[in-house]
Amino acid sequence: MPSEPLLPIREIARLTGVNPVTLRAWERRYGLVVPQRTGKGHRLYSREQVERVRSILSWLDRGVSVSQVLPLLEGETEPGGNSAGDDWHALRTHLTDSISHLAERQLDQHFNQAMALYPASTLCEQLLSPLLSELELRWQLHPAARLEQGFFYSWLRSKLGLRVYHNNRQASGAPVVLMNGGSRAFDAPLWLCAWLVSDSGCPVEVFDSPLHARDLALGVERLNAKAVLISLGTALDRDGLQRLSAPLAVPKLLFGAAVLLHKQALADCHLLDSPLAASRYLHRLAPLARTTPDPGTEPCN
Repeated sequence: MPSEPLLPIREIARLTGVNPVTLRAWERRYGLVVPQRTGKGHRLYSREQVERVRSILSWLDRGVSVSQVLPLLEGETEPGGNSAGDDWHALRTHLTDSISHLAERQLDQHFNQAMALYPASTLCEQLLSPLLSELELRWQLHPAARLEQGFFYSWLRSKLGLRVYHNNRQASGAPVVLMNGGSRAFDAPLWLCAWLVSDSGCPVEVFDSPLHARDLALGVERLNAKAVLISLGTALDRDGLQRLSAPLAVPKLLFGAAVLLHKQALADCHLLDSPLAASRYLHRLAPLARTTPDPGTEPCN
């Protein structure tokens, strides 16, 4: 009976959504998934290891830090050391400290280390979304709130914008349109969602400020977009509600802190409460969100 074919790292990345950089980091630092090697040193993985990667992801989705996953994979009932919540809290504290000192290099270092170890969805759920909530509370009373906010938002836009740019270069097919539907000059959840969607292999086109319904419809037509995601972080006036209520030829998803305020007025839209929920819902629209990737790129599903 022929042996089971082994898979290259790019195929494992396609099947699991974990990029090769993270897979290599898991191997080097924690021994979580150790592949076989060809004579030239190329990594090859078995189907069993694909399932192991998916098991790792399931633990990460539960908030377990990557450093604590191995005992769970080996059959131990509890991760060792500090709780995972403590690890994520410590990292958010480090990031907040970097922001308070306007220490861009330090901020970059902490985030880059996390980005090498975790998928985008885990970082969004366990790190960035809680961090943004904590910062909003901090900035309500902090005397340097505007300074810290301007520094952090500039850094975050550059960081996520660069990831979206590189992800888009590796994807093909019609994009998903994302638009800032509120009144904030910078909408962090909008960029989180753009990063999540593009990281899954779907190209995105981001509009940082609100568009009139006519212009949005024109943009959808010219881009041949498959869906529209609108971030709504602030309450809207009547004109704003009318713009968002205008029909489109593609599915329209609204997400953000203010969607529930307008639940009745926006009853014809899909309403979701977070960037992660919007990204996951988009994936369930498989025929609409699927791209035709070039060889070696990750598809939407």
